Amino acid sequence: MKIGFALPQFHKQALGIARTAEFAREAENAGAASLWVGDRNLAAVNPKVGYGGQGDSIPAELNTAADPFVLLAIAASATERVLLGTHVLIAPLYPPVQLARSLTSIDVISDGRLLPGFGIGWSPEEYEAAGSDFTRRGARMNELLDALDAIWTTDPAQYSGELISVPLHHSPLKPARRPRPPFYLGAMSERALRRVAERGDGWLPLVVVPSYVDIDGLVNQRAAIDQLAREAGRDPSAIDAVLRVNIDASTPTQDVADTIKAVHERTGIDHFMVDSMYAVHSVDEALAVAAELIALVQKG
Repeated sequence: MKIGFALPQFHKQALGIARTAEFAREAENAGAASLWVGDRNLAAVNPKVGYGGQGDSIPAELNTAADPFVLLAIAASATERVLLGTHVLIAPLYPPVQLARSLTSIDVISDGRLLPGFGIGWSPEEYEAAGSDFTRRGARMNELLDALDAIWTTDPAQYSGELISVPLHHSPLKPARRPRPPFYLGAMSERALRRVAERGDGWLPLVVVPSYVDIDGLVNQRAAIDQLAREAGRDPSAIDAVLRVNIDASTPTQDVADTIKAVHERTGIDHFMVDSMYAVHSVDEALAVAAELIALVQKG
């Protein structure tokens, strides 16, 4: 199994972002397979929609967020082997040319180690701050994927859609990964699962240990993706998966390792991204969790 870890981006860990390069090197040396960032452009004080689209509140841990592109670029330059992922960027918030430029730069710096993961988000205020229509975010995501594909694979490049337009422009700097970096997509709803099946190179599901671990749900969602992929004329086995594992406070690392092993046995997922921002508050603590978890998983 491959075990990856979130970079120190959120909450109190974000106060240690000056140590991002150190964290990345030490995690790689400890045996991490990947390093990851998330995305939170802002946490509204009075949110119209709560965390994950539920309720009317946002956890305080999301109030402080460092820039995902900066952290991933630092990790890219500080490491040699680990994959570098986004789980997930709220992609429709970004203009396609700027998004492509940032991700291309990271992929080139890392010699093709980028795993860009995208989602549509759940916060109306983030879309308001970006001057974008929250109600059209799914349609914008679909066009954004087409625009990125055009920018990453053609030169000159252009794209024209209903919501996104990119004029014909010179585009000689391409990602190191050819023909382009894979599209990993976060999905839980039926519509989002269909997008994974029809457009995704990978799926990004989520569990929270110990408060939300629905292995049956993961199995059913994967079965839905596979069926929808076959209906779209795609090979389901070509769609990868990386499971995000958030750790609740005071959760023993052994419980996290046991959950990862149980999910792997039931679902076949073999790549996990672990985020400890809810559990520990410093870079040193996060590195300790990473080293311990790698050892426990490798122990079998």
